[in-house]
Amino acid sequence: MNLLVSGAVLVLAALAFFSYDLISFRLNLIHSIETEAQIVGENSVSALIFNDPVSAATTLQGLRRSPDIVCAVLATNDGAEFATYSAPGVAVGLRRRPLPARESEHYWLSGSHLLLAHRVVFQGKAVGVVYISATLTEIGQRARHYLLITMLILLFCMVAALAISSVSQRLVAQPIISLARTARGVSRDRDYSVRAEPSTASTEMAVLTDAFNEMLQQIEQQDAALSRARDELELRVEERTSELQAANRELEAFSYTVAHDLRGPLDSISGIAFLLSRAEQEGSHPETEEMIQRLKQSTQNMAALIDDLLNFSRASTATLKKDDVDLSAMAHEIAKDLMDSDPERKVEFQIAELPSVQADSALMHIVMDNLIRNAWKYTSHHEKACIEVGAKLQNGKMIYFVRDDGAGFDPQRADQIFQPFHRLHSKSEFPGTGVGLATVQRILTRHGGDIWAEGRVEKGATFYFRV
Repeated sequence: MNLLVSGAVLVLAALAFFSYDLISFRLNLIHSIETEAQIVGENSVSALIFNDPVSAATTLQGLRRSPDIVCAVLATNDGAEFATYSAPGVAVGLRRRPLPARESEHYWLSGSHLLLAHRVVFQGKAVGVVYISATLTEIGQRARHYLLITMLILLFCMVAALAISSVSQRLVAQPIISLARTARGVSRDRDYSVRAEPSTASTEMAVLTDAFNEMLQQIEQQDAALSRARDELELRVEERTSELQAANRELEAFSYTVAHDLRGPLDSISGIAFLLSRAEQEGSHPETEEMIQRLKQSTQNMAALIDDLLNFSRASTATLKKDDVDLSAMAHEIAKDLMDSDPERKVEFQIAELPSVQADSALMHIVMDNLIRNAWKYTSHHEKACIEVGAKLQNGKMIYFVRDDGAGFDPQRADQIFQPFHRLHSKSEFPGTGVGLATVQRILTRHGGDIWAEGRVEKGATFYFRV
């Protein structure tokens, strides 16, 4: 860096001085030739007045002492050539130009060739014009000499800069390189216990090294504190996870036990209702018959709730046995059961050929059964209905769906659909326990999938899911 900066500055300085010297030298040469022209003009006044060309030619011969002058011409006012001069071995070939009327002296410069015109004046009247042609050869010679001197000085300065750079490298660059090497090692190995070697090269480097070591010490302390906090957090998470798992197992066991134990008394109540119904047939009492029907309906609702609770518990605890599951065949079977249960309903099923999935067959049957039976239930108030079961490829993943044109739901409440025991319609409108969709979501989550719904009131609903 020192060599680059020093060399660039030296070259710019050399070019500046070189250009300044050449311009100054050229102006000096021009000024010298102007002086020669003035001397020739003053000495040629009498020759012009008394028409003495020989004397004028002798005056022009005085230009020999100037090596740059090639030739010269003394002309009269009317432009006639009065006397000439040419350097030895050079023929007179001067191309004169008219001197502007208001100027007493003018020059034209073309490369290294100079043509100068000087008006000869006597007692306020012009009596002639002196033309001098010159080649500024001395400029080239001076430029070569100056360039040689500049190169020598530049070489000497670069050698001096190299020596200074080597010293500054030992004082500044090496400590910085050592510090950078330590920083790379810390970043690579994540070992904040290392320290950079103290620098004695300069006060600035010593301050920088101390600041770096102090930063490493602070990072080491913070990293140790962060590691302790992370270990404590992991321990707490493990403890809470174990507690939650234990509580969840207890809750699921309780739910399963309650649902299972309720089955026996419910069967007894159902049997008693059946016997009462048989006994009532002999002597019909409308009030008693109505109470028996309510009893039967209640036992049926309770049986459905128990089944849903058992499915909900099984969705979390059952061991997954994955194999190829034909969802199309499953959907056709469920649709046939529904049509057989109520052949009077006008419902069109459109079931596409669905790609098979790797999943637990029993649990996937619960998923398809809940979704298709929901579509059947929520289209029951319509005279005609259509239920579609299909699949589509979206962003490289297979999406399955069950669509109906039934009661639908408010889109703003879509996030409440999959909450257990939460219903968007009253039981008087559509019967149900509010557990089915929560069970579906839990089963799909266990299979690494998810479910979501779209719908509008009285415009139907579509349930999308991935496995």
